[in-house]
Amino acid sequence: MVTRSLSELAAELNGEVVGDPTVVIGGVAGIREAMPGDITFLANSRYDAHLRETAASAVICSREARDTAIPLIIVDNPYLAFQRAVRIFRPDRHRPAPGVHATAVVSPEASLGDQVSIGPYCVIEAGARIGDRTVLMTGCVIGHGSVIGDDTFLYPQVIVREDCVLGSRCILHPGIIVGSDGFGFAFDAGRFHKVPQVGNVVVGDDVEIGANTTIDRATTHSTRIGDGTKIDNLVQIGHNVVIGRHCIIVAQVGISGSTELEDHVTLGGQAGLVGHIRIGKGAMVGAQSGVTKSVPAETVVTGYPATQHILWRKLQALFHRLPDLSQRTRDLEERVAGLERERERAREGVR
Repeated sequence: MVTRSLSELAAELNGEVVGDPTVVIGGVAGIREAMPGDITFLANSRYDAHLRETAASAVICSREARDTAIPLIIVDNPYLAFQRAVRIFRPDRHRPAPGVHATAVVSPEASLGDQVSIGPYCVIEAGARIGDRTVLMTGCVIGHGSVIGDDTFLYPQVIVREDCVLGSRCILHPGIIVGSDGFGFAFDAGRFHKVPQVGNVVVGDDVEIGANTTIDRATTHSTRIGDGTKIDNLVQIGHNVVIGRHCIIVAQVGISGSTELEDHVTLGGQAGLVGHIRIGKGAMVGAQSGVTKSVPAETVVTGYPATQHILWRKLQALFHRLPDLSQRTRDLEERVAGLERERERAREGVR
């Protein structure tokens, strides 16, 4: 069991101790679930009330002043510091040992780096190159000529089709398909004809991709995912899409072909993007939004069709008032009709 005194842990997290530095920590937990011996974290002052209720022995929090008897480690970024603490107290115990399982099928024309781990029933085809210390868990398939960088981790049933490239230190969760054919068909003589998809997918370094996500290969050239981008589960990325560096793409997003995301873009869950548009640097798209045209940099859009978030909120406020406004309109129409009838009667009386 890993243990640290609070002072030792603070040194590793680049923080400062407020309270008893000799408190011994042996685990990590959420602020509600924590037990004595655990350290937890508080990233938002709105939840300060939990400090009076938690059973944790210490709390990682920001440098704001707090009235509590619980020992604290104060840091600049509590959430990031807690993630580091998790790594200390719960090191990766499930990493397979280096080696190639007896049931794996590895082409003699493939290249394996040092200390790789190839799990049961994996298939590595001719010309594929696997980087140092990379892990392929059960049932992964690496296609002909594909390249995977160093220290990348593929969970079970990941498929990387031919000629695709994954960078170093990537994490791919179960069921991912990289390099499936793009959805391209030409209509002629009453039927659809498949357009060959002869490009590939290039994924940068430090990318994480969630379970059952699919990334289509380009028709020509490359579908690209930039360094540091994080993609959630069940995302569909179409052919020839280009995603910049350090983007966040939340679950069930669909990105149509040839759309480009610049760096630091955030797409909320279930957002849908049409093809051949550009999302500017730092832009944010709200959950379930439908984006039908390009979005300028540093813009927040919401709704369908997606529009600036402030305008969308005003439209939503008006939308909920529509029944009342409709009734008021009918009442006014009836009053106007009544006044017109009275005016007509008055005119007839004058005649």
